[in-house]
Amino acid sequence: MGSPDVTPDPLFTGRARTIGIAAAWLTFVVNEVYAVVSGLAFVKQGAAVESGPLLSAMALLVVVMGPPLVVSMGAVHVYANPTRKLCSVAALAFMIACVTVTSCINFSLLIVSVMPDLFAESWRSMFLPCRWPAPAFVLDNFVWDWFFGVSMLLAAPVFGGDALRVALRGVMILSGALCLTGLVWLAVSPEQAIIIGILGWGAAGPIAFLLLAKVFGRVPARPVETAQG
Repeated sequence: MGSPDVTPDPLFTGRARTIGIAAAWLTFVVNEVYAVVSGLAFVKQGAAVESGPLLSAMALLVVVMGPPLVVSMGAVHVYANPTRKLCSVAALAFMIACVTVTSCINFSLLIVSVMPDLFAESWRSMFLPCRWPAPAFVLDNFVWDWFFGVSMLLAAPVFGGDALRVALRGVMILSGALCLTGLVWLAVSPEQAIIIGILGWGAAGPIAFLLLAKVFGRVPARPVETAQG
């Protein structure tokens, strides 16, 4: 059985479409840059990234990624069919929560990694080394596994119809499911759980935003005047 066709809201204007495409693409690009930087950090320092420019760059990239993440999900809410607005506004709320908490964590990590000597050892130990069970690392993983994962699952019902929208819906479900599985798996093995969560928000997540940009791009641009008329 195919997925039902879920038409976008007629109020999804050309301006919202353009902003949504730009935000989704920016989310994808920043996420891929983060993947490259984190890979380099892992090669140089292993699983525990203690300090240095790569750690600072990783923290800064997460902060930079925040606004396009929220704007992308805001565009999803504007795009959503009126019958799916409850799902989309809940997805937006969870994404705002994710970005708010992770931005605070990573901005603090940025400052500590750049100027570690300014802070007491008790404060530094909350962030460094950047691995389990540092409190900031644990909290950041929870934020991405829970808030980001639930946001993806809530956004998935907004899309359905042609192959591209069905693919986007499937990747969002996969992303959310992996994130929540990673959270649950913490009770079994924190090391494995972190990898599962990363596959959710760090692998499937960027693909979802890439597909989201393409879905927005296929929506005929509607002028503001038409939408208001």
